[in-house]
Amino acid sequence: MIRDPELINQLVDTIARFVRERLIPNEARLAEEDAVPPEILAEMKEMGLFGLSIPEEYGGLGLTMEEEALVAMEIGKTSPAFRSVFGTNNGIGAQGILIDGTDEQKAKYVPRLATGEILSSFCLTEPDSGSDAASLRTTAVRDGDDYILNGTKRYITNGPEADLFTVMARTDPENKGAGGISAFIVEGNTPGLVRGPADNKMGQKGAHTCDIIFDNCRVPAENIIGGKEGQGFKTAMKVLDRGRLHISAVCVGVAERLVEESLRYTMERKQFGAALAEHQLIQAMLADSKTEAYAGKTMVMDAARRKDNGENVSTLASCCKLFCAEMVGRVADRAVQVHGGAGYMSEYAVERFYRDVRLFRIYEGTTQIQQIVIARNMVREAS
Repeated sequence: MIRDPELINQLVDTIARFVRERLIPNEARLAEEDAVPPEILAEMKEMGLFGLSIPEEYGGLGLTMEEEALVAMEIGKTSPAFRSVFGTNNGIGAQGILIDGTDEQKAKYVPRLATGEILSSFCLTEPDSGSDAASLRTTAVRDGDDYILNGTKRYITNGPEADLFTVMARTDPENKGAGGISAFIVEGNTPGLVRGPADNKMGQKGAHTCDIIFDNCRVPAENIIGGKEGQGFKTAMKVLDRGRLHISAVCVGVAERLVEESLRYTMERKQFGAALAEHQLIQAMLADSKTEAYAGKTMVMDAARRKDNGENVSTLASCCKLFCAEMVGRVADRAVQVHGGAGYMSEYAVERFYRDVRLFRIYEGTTQIQQIVIARNMVREAS
């Protein structure tokens, strides 16, 4: 749902220009320094990128799902690490509080998330627990007006820098399923919250992850999201549709960038007396990538509009995440192939993107989890 076509077109054009003039020229620096340049971070905050999906009443832009998808596709045309730094503030870092938090929690934290004053992070994955909620081991034991948290979270995006953590912990040891899990807002300077060393990843340099260890970390009971136990995993599930559509849109943007890189290179590079783009086997790869990127974009826009119309898009969001994450991997592989030996060299963007996009098939629910979600929903709806 586009509320004001002229306004959203201006926003998308502004972000496209920002990507083209500020982010793309700084991609190599981002990778080399393994950090978003501070002046770029300041510009992101000024543009309102930390509050894209946060309601206007809390200082955000309040974009609809369709509007957010259009913006995410433009952001996707540069290194994913640029988006990662503000993505959590728009996603689970704020949405969980917005959906199920108390009025006091919303007023205290959401406006600061919208401006980028504080950086958020989401703690669900553990060393022995990823997609399987039943194996979550981090505990939260009530002690007077506080809860005592103990456990380790793994691969936590923005973990080294975050000021605010949404933490899933088991409050009911007797309930081994999702119903025994609660969500807590934990401030980054809380005693007992320990950050592990930054992970050395395959790609996405500049997007930092690390272990977050809770060692008798005392959290006020008022910081349990929604004010009651047992709702944490349900809160996380409620924001997944938006998160999966957002990541799908980013995948589309990356795919479009890779198509542009491939087309430009094949039109400039000559072999056997003609531009690579004139050779039919090269044309086939270009055509397949263009077609798949278009298919992904069509899927995302349709699902986004349906979500804005109030439809249940759980199945469609998983379909988008499944297809787009796998699709961008194929597009990246072809991009390296059409570049030939140059595609394996770090001075070409496609080498970096080839590594960066591999993560899309894993986070926000792996491809295999999406398959399970889709199939289970199909069976349930047909019963």
